[in-house]
Amino acid sequence: MCIGVPGQIRAIDGNQAKVEVCGVQRDVDLTLVGSCDEQGQSRIGQWVLVHVGFAMSIIDEAEARDTLEALQNMFEVEPDVGALLFGEEQ
Repeated sequence: MCIGVPGQIRAIDGNQAKVEVCGVQRDVDLTLVGSCDEQGQSRIGQWVLVHVGFAMSIIDEAEARDTLEALQNMFEVEPDVGALLFGEEQ
């Protein structure tokens, strides 16, 4: 099973971004979604679904927060989910 984790884009450099997931900044490739939206505006501040270092899709904030809440609830019963939320060092 593949799990994507919601994160908010904080900075962009070309097709690379710093995306914050649960307070942890991760390097994420934006090639699949682009660094700008359809109107040419930067994606900084937008939410993306991240899987294996790639932003797979743009999602709205409500969906992102609901998904994060569900993952955090999973973490309470399955500690391995912590690596997705808080980084590999968990």
